[in-house]
Amino acid sequence: MASVKVFGSPTSSEVARVLACLFEKDVEFQLIRVDTYKGQKRLPEYLKLQPQGQALTFEDGKMTLVDSREICRHITEKYVDQGNKDLLGTGTLERASIEQWLQTEARSFDPPSSALVFHLAFAPLMGLEQDQEVIEQSRRKLNKVLDIYEKRLQETKFLAGDRFTLADLSHLPNTQRLVSHNGCRQLITSRKKVSKWWEEISSRPSWRRVVEMQQEPTPVI
Repeated sequence: MASVKVFGSPTSSEVARVLACLFEKDVEFQLIRVDTYKGQKRLPEYLKLQPQGQALTFEDGKMTLVDSREICRHITEKYVDQGNKDLLGTGTLERASIEQWLQTEARSFDPPSSALVFHLAFAPLMGLEQDQEVIEQSRRKLNKVLDIYEKRLQETKFLAGDRFTLADLSHLPNTQRLVSHNGCRQLITSRKKVSKWWEEISSRPSWRRVVEMQQEPTPVI
């Protein structure tokens, strides 16, 4: 049995990010599907790891991690000789560039994109009122970030250079949600270079496998 275990639902952005990384690195793993959003009865082994029922728990032997970006760094460092060897770069400068864009994704791209998707797509399904002020603020912030991406992608094929890395992979879950919603899709498609970049990274077999998993029904636990 695989020593690597992922607890969570593929529909979670955090879980999806980790799954994409595992597929890129050809790491054998076991996914224990736990839907934290529907109040299902959770697995006892999962509750030991995450008493609060967070969206993601990652086990690799005796190591337990819960932050998706930290997990992706761990995977690429531990399994450096497997699968895609470019994910974390091969030199100091390349690694620094990847880390810079990972920070940009975490601090500047993720917050407004998550807020935008939540209020436009999830709030109505949950019977919650949409906060128009948050929607407009998030849209403005995201436009500024994507303008920076557009300029960057005029110089390089991917964010950290001419090879697909963790910097690009980390953007996959939320960008997928943006392009899947009519009210957000244009943020990506209206920018020529960003749109081309998205087509390139979203067509990778690793991400296609994650999207397929997201469409599978969650088993009752």
